[in-house]
Amino acid sequence: MKFRYLTPRGSVDQIMKDVKKQGGLNAEIQSRIGHQLRAMYDDVVRQGVPDRFAELIRKLDGPEAAAEIAKNDGRE
Repeated sequence: MKFRYLTPRGSVDQIMKDVKKQGGLNAEIQSRIGHQLRAMYDDVVRQGVPDRFAELIRKLDGPEAAAEIAKNDGRE
């Protein structure tokens, strides 16, 4: 099976039919899928967590967790 890059207009159904015929994904295909996923989501990962979300998480964790985080961040 010749690997086709997954694009918004690509035929995922055809690729899945080919995969079922072969009985699974070989290492090369898994590697290429991984590469494509990293390329698509790399920007998202680099953005990090916005400060307002981090603050909300600290509040939800409770006063003990917030104190520990502040201590580790050098805020205390």
